[in-house]
Amino acid sequence: MTEHALHSIVKSYDVRGLVDSQLTPQVTRVLGAAFVDVIVGAGNELVVGHDMRDTSPELSEAFIRGALEAGASVTNIGLCSTDMVYFASGTWNMPAVMFTASHNPATYNGIKFSRKLAQGISLNTGLADIRDRAIDYLESGMSPHDTPGVVREANVLHDYARYLRDLVPLDSLRPLRIVVDAANGMAGLTVPAVLGNVLGMEDLPLEIIDMYFELDGTFPHHEANPLDPANLVDLQHAVREHSADIGLAFDGDADRCIVIDELGNPVTPSTVAAMVAQREIRRVNSLGEQGRPRVIHNLICSRTVSEIIEENGGEPVRTHVGHSFIKDRMRETGAIFGGEHSAHYYFRDFWGADNGMLAALHVLAELGSSKTPLSQLTAEFSRYVESGEINSVVQDTDVVIRALREVFGSRSAIDDLDGLTFSGESEGVFWWFNTRASNTEPLLRLNVEAGTLEVMESIRDEALTVIRQQ
Repeated sequence: MTEHALHSIVKSYDVRGLVDSQLTPQVTRVLGAAFVDVIVGAGNELVVGHDMRDTSPELSEAFIRGALEAGASVTNIGLCSTDMVYFASGTWNMPAVMFTASHNPATYNGIKFSRKLAQGISLNTGLADIRDRAIDYLESGMSPHDTPGVVREANVLHDYARYLRDLVPLDSLRPLRIVVDAANGMAGLTVPAVLGNVLGMEDLPLEIIDMYFELDGTFPHHEANPLDPANLVDLQHAVREHSADIGLAFDGDADRCIVIDELGNPVTPSTVAAMVAQREIRRVNSLGEQGRPRVIHNLICSRTVSEIIEENGGEPVRTHVGHSFIKDRMRETGAIFGGEHSAHYYFRDFWGADNGMLAALHVLAELGSSKTPLSQLTAEFSRYVESGEINSVVQDTDVVIRALREVFGSRSAIDDLDGLTFSGESEGVFWWFNTRASNTEPLLRLNVEAGTLEVMESIRDEALTVIRQQ
């Protein structure tokens, strides 16, 4: 492992790399020691968990060895979802590490780092320092601490499930039939615990039809990436076949959830964010909290989200894209909820961390307390037409951005909060689009929204022509 190679796998918010060639036990061992040096401190404790990928146990064990050698003690919660690690970090007030590559293919693995109380870590807030310390250890070797740490094992699944059920009670709902696609990922562990009765908790009025609940890091049925429409086809068919009320699709580490309505159509993450934002604002108002509740939405979310927030007496806070950044903003602003276009949903009452299962509980609660089918229920929260994220390979981002300014600048307002956002009107119909460069690939990401399908398609196609001709 060279310095260049370690630089390549430490991303903006986490570590991702090919197993065997990039992310090896040797690398995770020095990252364990570096995490203790930079974040935890010798003599203190941290939490470690891992997903169902074949390499996760070995890699996490090597990380634990490095952490122990650096003088920290470890609570190993073993097989878990990412939000279970956040739960442990928040409950025990410890830094935490999760071994997962989320939705990436089976040839990858990765690490997500958190400070105490599930606070995210990015390159700018400690991850670069961890990387650099790990490089030093690879080059110069490690010396064990005078007082090595100890490791203990714990299981948080029951407490995690109980905590979520208490946040969003579902016992008084009308009966619902749910199809859940776990994609052979960690939702195969968490869904039976939270929505079922495998842990001996009370039965909920839910009939669960499970798909691909067997934990299998080779992903034999389809990739664990519910943002790719190809990975939703089986679930959409099953929802229609079983006349289900709703479908839920989780990613590999079960921290993201995509919703399918009773007709088999995907519900956009912006729609889910608007629905949950309304529920959370009304909940805190009912508790007598003073002031306008703040709700975060990143700049790619639909305009509907900010409208729903304001209509319910909340204060929308527009932010950059990126989960560590949004976690920081949740704390800085005291926001009660945050939503991203990528199906990450953040909750003040879950330490500001993202939790796809908790978002799913809110959607189930909203649906189960209404006689309206989900396709009609979501119409209120889906007022405009979104393109979804479209990626284009570009060789020179600056050239493309200049071309977009030339074509759209005279008929739009422009802001540069995160990439460039152009907004304007066509024949009285509003539109906006955002272009952002990928942090890790030669890609330019495009998101478009408009008041009508025709205007959205027109702006989308015009922008793509400019982007792909450069």
